[in-house]
Amino acid sequence: MTSGWSVFIVLVTLLNIFGCLWLLRWTSKPKAAGEKIGGGADTGHVWDKDLREYNNPLPRWWLWLFYLTVAFGLIYLALYPGLGTFSGLKGWTQNGQYEQEKAAAEAKAAAYLAPFATMTIPQLAADPKAMSTARNLFQVNCAQCHGSDGGGATGFPNLMDANWQWGDDPDTVVQTIAAGRMAVMPPWGAVLGAQGVDQAVAYVQQLSGQQADTTLALAGQTLFETNCAACHGFDGKGNPILGAPNLTDDIWLYGGDAATLHQTLENGRNGQMPAFGERLGPERVRLLAAYAIQLAGTSN
Repeated sequence: MTSGWSVFIVLVTLLNIFGCLWLLRWTSKPKAAGEKIGGGADTGHVWDKDLREYNNPLPRWWLWLFYLTVAFGLIYLALYPGLGTFSGLKGWTQNGQYEQEKAAAEAKAAAYLAPFATMTIPQLAADPKAMSTARNLFQVNCAQCHGSDGGGATGFPNLMDANWQWGDDPDTVVQTIAAGRMAVMPPWGAVLGAQGVDQAVAYVQQLSGQQADTTLALAGQTLFETNCAACHGFDGKGNPILGAPNLTDDIWLYGGDAATLHQTLENGRNGQMPAFGERLGPERVRLLAAYAIQLAGTSN
């Protein structure tokens, strides 16, 4: 805010406040000769033959309430921001209060989470109190994508099975949650052509035990070994180091039907798991890792 606008806001605010004071004083004084405060002079207006209008000032108790409101406003504007760029005598800011409350909440959370810091991931997965806390963390931070039960959705992994795209050992799961993952399936439409995509799809279907055209699948095997085996392996079982999924089971992140596989091969896929390490801290990340492993039934 520029200094000119700041001065303008200060002047308008104070003029309004003191204008209210003047209005209160003006309405509390007699308006006609001989009129006394509280006297109730007749204005001469009559409705329904006997309903007369009197020029009575505001009741004293009501008038003092207005004065107290004005006094409160002046004191508030002196202590807190409200007059342009003036920050107030207390130096209060909403950001400062937020940081103060956040620090207090984090201090309480740190004391609560401290006992979990020395436990291993399997120990956390077996601890009811730890898993109760982890369940709450999961519902707040993870359920939006993976579902409240961890069952996932199209494009979001199911955490309730034992199929882990990047690996299921505790350290890897912690790394996944803390640093996030970026999965990139490049588009192959321009490289393989329409016929090549159909052939590769048929071969991938056969790898997963689905029915597919044998002739197309045979041609697709050559294309697969030339273009796809570098990530998914010659046997199609995937590579957790690269995040390349296993193509020989019936678990599909985006769908395993021919139409979906065709779209995946032709246009590629880009999946991102956001990083939660900085946001949640190491203790919460480890709790979530233990909870995810427990969901999959792979804790040991």
